[in-house]
Amino acid sequence: MASVRLANVSKVYGAKVRAVENCSLDIADGEFVVLVGPSGCGKSTTLRMIAGLEEVSAGTIQIGDRDVTHSPPRDRDIAMVFQNYALYPHLNVRQNLSFGLERRRAYGSLVRALWDSPYRMNRRRETSDIQARVLAAAKTLGIDSMLDRPPRELSGGQRQRVAVGRALVRNPSVFLFDEPLSNLDALLRTQMRTELRILHRSLKATMVYVTHDQEEAMSLADRIVIMRDGVIQQIGTPREVYDRPANRFVAGFIGTPPMNLLDVTLTRLDGGTAHLRWQDRDLAIDGSRWRRADLERAVSSPLTLGVRPDQFRVLPAGAPSVLSGQVASVERYGSLCDIVSEVSGSRLVSRGAAALADTTSEGRTVALSVEGSEAHLFDSSGAALPRSD
Repeated sequence: MASVRLANVSKVYGAKVRAVENCSLDIADGEFVVLVGPSGCGKSTTLRMIAGLEEVSAGTIQIGDRDVTHSPPRDRDIAMVFQNYALYPHLNVRQNLSFGLERRRAYGSLVRALWDSPYRMNRRRETSDIQARVLAAAKTLGIDSMLDRPPRELSGGQRQRVAVGRALVRNPSVFLFDEPLSNLDALLRTQMRTELRILHRSLKATMVYVTHDQEEAMSLADRIVIMRDGVIQQIGTPREVYDRPANRFVAGFIGTPPMNLLDVTLTRLDGGTAHLRWQDRDLAIDGSRWRRADLERAVSSPLTLGVRPDQFRVLPAGAPSVLSGQVASVERYGSLCDIVSEVSGSRLVSRGAAALADTTSEGRTVALSVEGSEAHLFDSSGAALPRSD
């Protein structure tokens, strides 16, 4: 396995379209890094530059200790799994898995093997190695009983395993995944996420994975790289980007349901309490989690208050609260439920245990309070206000 380093990498199409801009990223040997962001953010272009499928407009790319910026894909020692399975329909699973190895044979000539005994022995040894690698990969992925089946007899999840296995048999320095699960249904995606995570732990392999699904990113990654308009917004562990989003975009993108974002003005500070004005309402929140000097500079300035749905508590009408509103919708998800409330013309989402749905009905007036000091504040540029801890 090998590390990957991108230093100030950019990709420009034509004179104006900057798909990726000044991207710098260090991926450690054996790390699972996920690039995530909305469509058109540059994540797939970044992956394709690592693979050598896109030319780099500026910057350098290293795999291990080699500069591969201008190397062709075949010389980068990478294996890529695409969104499209791209299996050969006329070959069975065994042949699909071994296809790349067969193409790279050092002793590939059948004709020479007829009269050259040392060559024939080496060819047999090479054939035995290919068969062993195919069988080992098939067992790892649980498809060893399907080796003689054609792709048309496999389910979507099984075909995806074959696509992963075709990369696995090559034993590359780096595995690259370009939205490999997007064609699967929800249940299969969940199962394949688990299998990929287990596979990563067993191989201790360097993996770079692209997805637009933030839940997929959160469940798979050692670290997440969040991109927008070709620019990296934040790099961190799933816990870091969830608990401490670097800006308003990251806060709204990471998390299901998305964070509630309210445009407010900081009117004054009263001891450890920050007083905010939102529309026609005055809100009081615990200001101790932010640096006092930064809050003082932000008085009378426009800010964004962010509160995650699981940090809003729904209380009976009249209870001490930050806000009150009318329930617009009650959505049940097994052991959880979401309460959507209309507050001053805006919809705010609260998430709680399923029992909450039994005591809250649509049309009912409820109070909303912020759990502890779990709110987030972002300045007028969208950057998160520095924390005090």
